[in-house]
Amino acid sequence: MSKFALITGGAQGIGLASAEALAEDGYTVILADIKDSVHEAAARLGGVGLICDMGDPSAVLAMFDRIEAEHGPVSALVNNAGIAMPGDFLSYGLDDFDTVLGVNLRGVFVAMQRAAKGMVDAGIEGAIVNMSSINAQVAIPAIPAYCASKGGVMQLTKVAALALAPHNIRVNAVGPGSIDTEMMAGINANPEAMRVAMSRTPLGRPGTAREIGNVVAFLCSDKASYITGETIYADGGRLGLNYVMS
Repeated sequence: MSKFALITGGAQGIGLASAEALAEDGYTVILADIKDSVHEAAARLGGVGLICDMGDPSAVLAMFDRIEAEHGPVSALVNNAGIAMPGDFLSYGLDDFDTVLGVNLRGVFVAMQRAAKGMVDAGIEGAIVNMSSINAQVAIPAIPAYCASKGGVMQLTKVAALALAPHNIRVNAVGPGSIDTEMMAGINANPEAMRVAMSRTPLGRPGTAREIGNVVAFLCSDKASYITGETIYADGGRLGLNYVMS
């Protein structure tokens, strides 16, 4: 019997890498994204691609209804979809702030709650993994809403882990550092910006999307059967560093 894993923001980057790792672990993957390319990405993995705006709660709920009608409840949920929308703190607009939190925090809550209801009703001892960030711990002034949302994801992960523990549903998060994805494209194109970014990364290189995907797959596996409520920071040592290396 197939186990289904839903990965949001799954058309590219960390989401797609997570789907690849989960598919290798035997999951049938369902990729959700706002981009049409999700269909091709899912097809390559023998999975299903769905269009969904994670900032629209009604669309998220409708997506779960469709998945359960066509495939049954998911055994794993990876809340990876996220946006940043940088801007100056003093002029940062409330619309942008609300948009970022709508996807990065409210969308995570809606998906977690709905996935968990399906798991509980079906007696599935499932796993949920939320994509947090080192910015749950360290702040960057140009991305106020993003930092706030990821701090919220860290706490929401703990809340859900406690609430769902009686059902043996584990909830964890992954907090990436500097990862070589589209979000880091601007830094990649600027040698000085890359030098600065790597000066605060003890391992001296960006992480890969697959390195994050491997952590996601671990947290969804039986190898992590006694881990819940945790955020694993895959950041090349950055959070442990209290100075900038030359």
